[in-house]
Amino acid sequence: MGRGRMQNHRHLPAFILLDLAQQSNYGNAIHSNLIRDIPEFQCDTAAVYRTLNQLEKIGAVVSRWDTAHPGAARKIYNITDKGYEELAFWKNDVESRIKKLTYFLRVYKTVKK
Repeated sequence: MGRGRMQNHRHLPAFILLDLAQQSNYGNAIHSNLIRDIPEFQCDTAAVYRTLNQLEKIGAVVSRWDTAHPGAARKIYNITDKGYEELAFWKNDVESRIKKLTYFLRVYKTVKK
């Protein structure tokens, strides 16, 4: 079985919600934060905006247009109570994956190469 195509953005909703739990933000700023803060993170802004739209559809985030500054209006996103529930789900998912991956790494060190 080959590696095939991995799901590169499986946890993107979690990282976006985590960013929004810290502060309200717009899509490009969220993308910049993720690129800056997460080691080896690779994602384009389109994936961030698609995920924000999905999160908005399920009520995890809400948005408003910010026209207070010069230039194009920015769509500012805020996390909702539903978003905090989703964030808690992702926290549990990440903890579970860490346990499994820690096991893998521990056993991998013991096998012959």
